[in-house]
Amino acid sequence: MFIKIYNTLITILYPLVIQRYVEKRKQKGKEDIARFNERIGRPKLPRPEGKLFWLHGASVGESISMLPLINKILETYPDSHVMVTTGTVTSADVMQKRLPERAFHQFIPIDNPIFTTRFVKHWHPDVALWFESEFWPAVLSSIKRKNIPLILINGRISNKTFKRWQQFDFICKELLGCFNLCLGQSEEDAYRLKVLGAKETLCLGNIKYAGLPLPIDEEAKKVILKQIGNRKFWLASSTHEDEEVRIAKVHKRLMEKFPDLLTIIAPRHPNRGEEIANEIQKLDLNTALRSKGEKITSETNIYIADTIGEMGLWYDIANIVFIGGSLIPHGGQNFIEPSRVRDAVIVGPHMHNFTDAMSRAKKADAVMQVTDTLELQEIVTQLLENENLLEAKRSLAYNWAVSETKVLDGIMDKIKVYF
Repeated sequence: MFIKIYNTLITILYPLVIQRYVEKRKQKGKEDIARFNERIGRPKLPRPEGKLFWLHGASVGESISMLPLINKILETYPDSHVMVTTGTVTSADVMQKRLPERAFHQFIPIDNPIFTTRFVKHWHPDVALWFESEFWPAVLSSIKRKNIPLILINGRISNKTFKRWQQFDFICKELLGCFNLCLGQSEEDAYRLKVLGAKETLCLGNIKYAGLPLPIDEEAKKVILKQIGNRKFWLASSTHEDEEVRIAKVHKRLMEKFPDLLTIIAPRHPNRGEEIANEIQKLDLNTALRSKGEKITSETNIYIADTIGEMGLWYDIANIVFIGGSLIPHGGQNFIEPSRVRDAVIVGPHMHNFTDAMSRAKKADAVMQVTDTLELQEIVTQLLENENLLEAKRSLAYNWAVSETKVLDGIMDKIKVYF
C-alpha cells in the first residue's frame, strides 16, 4: 500500500515540485546534461544480447567495491554483460575509467514510476544486485513487477538506522519485501534486516574486503628500492593530523637502536605534505617530499609520500605497515589492503570504523593492535629485529585477507540459483 501511494504522489508532484529541484541540480553541475536521458528512463544504448546483470551503488566507494564481483560475474558467465548504475557524476566518471570489457555504466533513473518502468522495461536484466541500503520505492517496485530477482549485497543497518526504521516497520517491510535475498555485511546486519521484514537474510562476509589489488608503478618501485638500499624501513599509511608528529617521535626513539632507519609516511590527505614536513623538521629530523621530487638519501630520516594514487606502491615495498586514523578517535583506515599484499599490519586503539573486520582479524591473529606510541615502538622494534616473527605476522595477515575474498564465491552461488 505504501509503495502505491508513494508512486502516485511522486507522479503528481514531479512536474509541480521535483522537476524544479532537478533543474537546479543541472545548473550546479550535479547532473550530466549530455546523458540526462538516462535519468528519465530513455537510454540510448541498446540492450546487449545474452544475460544482463544489473549492479547498483550510490557512492564512489560502493561503485569501486563492485569491481571484484563484476570481474567474477564476467569470468563465470563469458557471454554475459554487466550494467552498473550510479547516481552521481563523480561515480560515473570513476566507473567509465575502471569498468572491464562487457561492462558499461548508466545513470540510475530518477525515482519516478514513469521513468523507472521505462528503464526496467528497456534493459530487463536477468538479475539485479543492489549495493546500498537506501531503498528507492519506484525503482524497487518496477523491478519486482517484472519478476526480476533482486538481491541486496553488503547491506548495512546502523544502530541509528535500525531504531528509525523500527518506527516505520510497515514501510520497511514493504520495501524489503521487494528483495528475494538480503546479504548483510555482518551477522548483526543480517539479523536487523530480518527483524525489519526481509524474506531471507544471510551473512557471507563483507565484499569491501575482497577488493582488487592497488595499482603499482613497477618503474617507480625500482627507483625507490634503489634509493632505500639496504636500510631498514617501515611505513605509516593514511595518517591524519597529529599522527605524523607522533610517528616522527617514534622514529626518533627507534633510531637509538636502528640509527640508519627510514620511516615512510603516506598521509591520508597528500596536500598536507609541506605542513607535515615543517612539523617534523622541528624535531631535528631530515625529511624528503615526494611531491617535490626529492630523493631518499642517506641523510633522509622520514620520507613523506604526499602523492595521490601510489598507495599500492608503498604497500608493495613495505613489510611493516602502521595504519593511520587509529591513534586518534577517527576510527581507522582500511587495513585489509596491506594485509592482501602480505604486510605485517599494526593499528592503533581507535578502529571503530572496522569493528566487524577487526574482530575477525584478531581471531586469526592477523593484525597487531597497540594502545599508544610506546607499544607501537615496541612492536616495530620486535618486527625489525626478528625476521621469523615478521614472516609469521606477514603470513597470518595474508592468509586472513585471502579468506575474506571467499565472499565472492558465496554471492555467485546465490546468483546461480536464479539461472
